[in-house]
Amino acid sequence: MFEATARMNPDIQRAYLARLGVEAAPPSVPALRLLVRRHAERVPYETLWITAGEAWNIDPYEAAARIALHGRGGYCYHMNGALGLLLGSLGYAVRGHVGGVHGPDGPQACVMGNHLVLTVEGLPSETNPGGVWYVDNGLGDALHDPLPLVAGRHDQPPFVLGLEQVAERSEWHLTHDPGGGFTGMTWTTAQARLADFEAQHQFLSTSPLSPFVQVPMAERRDATGADVIRGLVLSRIGDGARTDAPVTSRAEWFDLLADLFDLRLCALPAETREQLWTNVLAAHRRWQEAQSSHS
Repeated sequence: MFEATARMNPDIQRAYLARLGVEAAPPSVPALRLLVRRHAERVPYETLWITAGEAWNIDPYEAAARIALHGRGGYCYHMNGALGLLLGSLGYAVRGHVGGVHGPDGPQACVMGNHLVLTVEGLPSETNPGGVWYVDNGLGDALHDPLPLVAGRHDQPPFVLGLEQVAERSEWHLTHDPGGGFTGMTWTTAQARLADFEAQHQFLSTSPLSPFVQVPMAERRDATGADVIRGLVLSRIGDGARTDAPVTSRAEWFDLLADLFDLRLCALPAETREQLWTNVLAAHRRWQEAQSSHS
């Protein structure tokens, strides 16, 4: 998926690194950690483009340009696709894999392809002599750092994560903390192709049954937790956990996106911003009605 011959446009690479606040450096474990952390902290996981009626594909070059030049984020295909391209351009041995995020019912074949996973090879360390790292900035509230691809418990405050190898199926499984936004995720060790994700991307970004179509949201992970906005409701997971009252002012909502999530949408056409706000309000009203019917 990230061919050795594929290279990011130098101007986009410079702008991408500038957004992360990172200098280009040869591949190393410390450099990889810094890139992944800064990406988690500075590039939001977001689905507002769906609510605004923007039709994004999953081409990693286009995702990288949006992140580097237009201050946007995206969901897993965009976040990990662009990051994988950046890592490859910096000389890392990076591979993409087909993953499937699942709920309490456990891994299911029907969800495979709803997530893009990255691994980076050839970087051994004292705690990871095999040198393979699991990299994932496309899960929203889960990882802040790359994980050594080693089975067992992995602490990333405020979460306790688990990795398990499913040897008979050449798969790995991530167990998320109960306080996180999903239960777990399985991925295959084979190299993925973009075509492996097209059907799930079409469903996730257009189907009325998709949670991303139903609820507009943005998340940013940091060293102690994650800030999350779903519709008009801002919440904090981890250190300083809370859920705030709905933000019902249009100006305040857009300011919140800019200040907390670094989503400065002022460059969007006025009609796109209006469509976004109108659809967010409608989604909030549907949520309120659902809450009332269950009370």
